[in-house]
Amino acid sequence: EIHRERFGSFEIVIYTIDKKHKDYKENLFKKIQSRFSISAPASVRVSFVFLDRYSSYLGKAKRFSLFAESFGTMLFAFRACVERTPDVFFDTTGCAFTFFVARVLAGCKVVAYVHYPTISSDMLHLVWDRRPTYNNDVAVTRSTIITYFKLVYYIMFALAYASMGSLCHVVMVNSSWTRGHISLLWKGAAGRIWTVFPPCDVDQSYKTMKTSFSLSRPQPIILSIGQFRPEKDHKLQIYSFAKLLEKYPKWKAAGAKLVLLGSCRGEDDKRRVKELSFLVKSMELNDSVQFVLNQPYSVLKDWCNQAAVGLHTMWNEHFGIAVVEMMAAGLLVIAHNSGGPKEDIIVTLPGTERTGFLALTKDEFADSMNAALSMSKEEATRTRQRAIDSVNRFSDDTFGLSFKRVILDSKILT
Repeated sequence: EIHRERFGSFEIVIYTIDKKHKDYKENLFKKIQSRFSISAPASVRVSFVFLDRYSSYLGKAKRFSLFAESFGTMLFAFRACVERTPDVFFDTTGCAFTFFVARVLAGCKVVAYVHYPTISSDMLHLVWDRRPTYNNDVAVTRSTIITYFKLVYYIMFALAYASMGSLCHVVMVNSSWTRGHISLLWKGAAGRIWTVFPPCDVDQSYKTMKTSFSLSRPQPIILSIGQFRPEKDHKLQIYSFAKLLEKYPKWKAAGAKLVLLGSCRGEDDKRRVKELSFLVKSMELNDSVQFVLNQPYSVLKDWCNQAAVGLHTMWNEHFGIAVVEMMAAGLLVIAHNSGGPKEDIIVTLPGTERTGFLALTKDEFADSMNAALSMSKEEATRTRQRAIDSVNRFSDDTFGLSFKRVILDSKILT
């Protein structure tokens, strides 16, 4: 739309490591339509550059993964630009080291839409505080020498990451939290950073699914939506739900259920689901926890229509599309008290009427689940309506207008 209005026709070229086959484009668009209910206008020219023979460049590294994998993306970007050199190189994958190849070697203008900084001050603090997590092994936290070595390594990478990010002509970020970290790191791109909230499904048909919903239904359902990645912290959800049943046994008697809905990207995610299933079994929660894997968008909507409460436990979630869409569907949402949900999405400030709940620990999550489930029908309806109204600012239309404004104001296409 932007190019048609101001600059005439143009072409979108997508680099992919998928294998080429006859019906690739048609099948991909069908999958997008099925999973996300998004269709590409026929007027948009889209072509693909198939780079599957170079996919090994994007493999995971066993040691020094930040630098090693970033170097791999540079090699891949070089091959991509050799195959087809664009006028504007638009990165949405977070691979900042490709900017050097695109701008310095290929002479492209560079635009980035950053979902999550590869490294942040929070990660440095986490290593400094020696807190174990999915990307800070217990063995590291127990050793002062290894901790200092990792901290120096992180600082070196942060400096390199900052220099690469500064090569961007236009930087779009998806949240206030991401903007804060990118502004701190990519100082060379100061004045070229815009906040563009990602498009979320908050349309009217989605909002009206729960007009007849009542919290007095026989079986309260707590729904989690998210890929089975380690940072999503599904373990905290299971522990929090177990604490709910232990602390408030009335919900166990009422048949409360936790539904973990999401996709598995590969073998690592499948193994993680097995580990979570074993945890559920060991806590004797088999009858109360259900996994729903790799289902189409229609199934997600069905579960949103059945559930009473939405649950999201990722620490420092960069934005929180799942949080927004659960609020739009009329769920009473409980999210981690950090990142995008805290800064942009859920309002719980003193003197304001809440649109959801924020929590940090399993006890806080359990208390919030109990508070949400215990709401009167009238109070729940008011909270849900405030939440639905508040997420209008994250609609597809708002994203389109914001994106268009940035492209035009930055004059990146001239």
